[in-house]
Amino acid sequence: MEMPIPNASVIARKARVVKRLQGVLPADAVIHEEVETRAYECDALTAYRCAPMIAVLPSTTGQVAEVLRICHQEGVPVVPRGSGTSLAGGALPTADCVILGVARMNDVLETDYDNRFIRVQTGRTNLSVTGAVEQDGFFYAPDPSSQLACAIAGNIAMNSGGAHCLKYGVTTNNLMGVKMVTMEGEIIEIGGAYLDAGGLDLLGVICGSEGQLGVVTEATLRILHKPEGARPVLMGFDNSEVAGACVSDIIKAGVLPVAIEFMDRPCIEATEAFAHAGYPMCEALLIVEVEGSDAEIDHQLALITDIARRHNPVELRQSRSAEESAAIWLGRKSAFGAMGQINDYMCLDGTIPVSGLPHVLRRIGEMSREYGLNVGNVFHAGDGNMHPLILYDANKPGDLELCEAFGADILKLCVEVGGCLTGEHGVGIEKRDLMHVQYDVADLEAQMAVKDVFDPMWLLNPAKVFPLDVTGARRQPAVAAE
Repeated sequence: MEMPIPNASVIARKARVVKRLQGVLPADAVIHEEVETRAYECDALTAYRCAPMIAVLPSTTGQVAEVLRICHQEGVPVVPRGSGTSLAGGALPTADCVILGVARMNDVLETDYDNRFIRVQTGRTNLSVTGAVEQDGFFYAPDPSSQLACAIAGNIAMNSGGAHCLKYGVTTNNLMGVKMVTMEGEIIEIGGAYLDAGGLDLLGVICGSEGQLGVVTEATLRILHKPEGARPVLMGFDNSEVAGACVSDIIKAGVLPVAIEFMDRPCIEATEAFAHAGYPMCEALLIVEVEGSDAEIDHQLALITDIARRHNPVELRQSRSAEESAAIWLGRKSAFGAMGQINDYMCLDGTIPVSGLPHVLRRIGEMSREYGLNVGNVFHAGDGNMHPLILYDANKPGDLELCEAFGADILKLCVEVGGCLTGEHGVGIEKRDLMHVQYDVADLEAQMAVKDVFDPMWLLNPAKVFPLDVTGARRQPAVAAE
């Protein structure tokens, strides 16, 4: 298919905006040649691609403010971008937009161990936050699977979690304050070096808002003392429903592991071929980790293994060393890459009540047979945050559409059993048109009214989150994102 040729007014507008942006940013921070902007044409939801008009890489909050002020004056949409690891198309550009990347904003600005916080620029990667404080015995708790690459900016936008969120919570539970720039270029500060500020919970509004309300440039994050120790136990089961029931029973017993992770046979087979972690070849596998002193760990693991034995596990293996712990976690940490060795896949993140795990896993298996597409399940079982990986062939006509229909049915099932559409990946474009499944028109109107306050012209991250049929006159034209 031939690309449309831009008309003279579009070319002139781009030239004017480029010139203005080059006036406030270093020359190498304004990317406008088509061959270079294609580096930003998609995020980790690679099924959809669209090169932006321009991409910019500011280094300071002041530069971000200048960029937004110019784009507001010119009526140019802006798509904020962290590291581009979004699995929901949260950073997908439109052809008429400016991508505002924060990758160059990665400094540690302040560390306060007495008050247990660190202040960073939001282009800093998740794992490097812990890297900045671990030598002093601290860590940053949220740990998405992409933590080596994902940026704090994206973590805040999507309210990311991770394997250890069962005990420590997701991003919103570890975010103390932000510095944010509005679409008009105004710099505002919300929260600070303390938890639970008085007044309206604007920090709770910002975290998880998917770049709809402003561009967060600095974050004050809670850091914690490292636990004395941690130890996982690996459990294998004959079927996924039994494993799901075991998870439910552990939670009902009042035990609080730091993590409960689930993998089914397709994922086990893939990770074994990829990482050789020594997993048993069973239908379902759980990794349950607890932490504390040796006595606390022994007590908790005794309770957990007693519960597991009631479900007749085919394997029950406690770690006895740091090396064995690393091996148990190796496969889980490698799961997404391992599945990618097999085929193209779409990763979902519907969330359900833990008690619903057996039923939902059974229905996903039934739907897999109905659609004729294989699915691997790997997810944070402790808080019901599921990550079904639907395998498809991107080169086979119709396979992507079939995969999306299957995914939509899984997410509808999550809502039907009392869960929600997303646990940490966000809505983006992937679930945008499914928002009607969870929210009625009045609910959506209330959410859009908040955006009206922060971004009256609807220039920030266009064509995301809200179904296009309800945005109406609010929405600016969003080229090639529909």
